[in-house]
Amino acid sequence: MSENLSNIVLIGMPGSGKSTVGVILAKMTSHDFVDTDVLIQTLAGRSLQDIVDMESHLALRRIEEDVLLGLNCRNHVIATGGSAVYSHAAMMHLKSNGLMVFLDVDLSTLESRVIDFDTRGLAKRPDQSFADLLHERFPLYTKYADVTVACSKLTQEEVCAKIIKALRGRGLI
Repeated sequence: MSENLSNIVLIGMPGSGKSTVGVILAKMTSHDFVDTDVLIQTLAGRSLQDIVDMESHLALRRIEEDVLLGLNCRNHVIATGGSAVYSHAAMMHLKSNGLMVFLDVDLSTLESRVIDFDTRGLAKRPDQSFADLLHERFPLYTKYADVTVACSKLTQEEVCAKIIKALRGRGLI
């Protein structure tokens, strides 16, 4: 990849496969891997759900934004939390040295993968359904994405192959 664009940043809904695809993609591209949800939990010393329960979904979004803005790495695959797209500043920071890849997964597939919707530590309003959350976030994912991969019917390896093809097509690997 070029010196100025060294990271591959995965964005998408909970259940889209960012963490799983991220690990595989990192191995396939000789990058390191970072999961920003894990960073948040490590820095906060508690789970995402604890942050939502004790403070609020907006507190989780603020903490996430701080973590993302403080992230300075090169040659990484970065799996963001699904709510990262709420912070324009964080998205611009990540895009400044990375290619933003939206893992687009349809609602029924997401719902089949995310069985712990109410206890997963999602930065959502208490009254918000999964469909509402997808409807709210989808325009943000497409706004920030450099590449969109329709993942619903693909294996994780097929998703990685599509991302690598897009990187090659842009002369980034």
